[in-house]
Amino acid sequence: MLDSIIEDKKFANVMQKNIENLLIYLFEREQYFGILCKIEHITFDPPLPKEISAEFRSMTLFFLAGYTFETANIIDNDLVFEAGFGTENFGSIVTVPLRAIVQIIVDETPLLINLANYKKEIKVAKQLDNGGIENSMASFLSNPENSKFLKK
Repeated sequence: MLDSIIEDKKFANVMQKNIENLLIYLFEREQYFGILCKIEHITFDPPLPKEISAEFRSMTLFFLAGYTFETANIIDNDLVFEAGFGTENFGSIVTVPLRAIVQIIVDETPLLINLANYKKEIKVAKQLDNGGIENSMASFLSNPENSKFLKK
């Protein structure tokens, strides 16, 4: 029963809205917070050097405070913020899909736990298949009975 709920797209949409509402609430209160998220869904621009990215675990905690908190905002369905990484404070813009956030934490206490099983939506572009028309015409013409339908 639980699996059918956490895999459900409607449930994922509810959790995403809850995450967005809680983040907005924390921004309005100017309350620093942490997010525990699935690193596989996060993008860094510019990409982090390998020696830094290799240190991340599959579930990674980002704490948004100070400058990082000030740069944070919600764009479309993503939490976006700027952060510095490593001993040299390598700067990168971090984009976290809201559905990839597993927990929102304040003072070491989870305020929200997202149990939805996030799946990145892949948009598939439809391609026109003109070969189907050509194959259909070839099949039509190969039947001698259809020759009566052709103009001479």
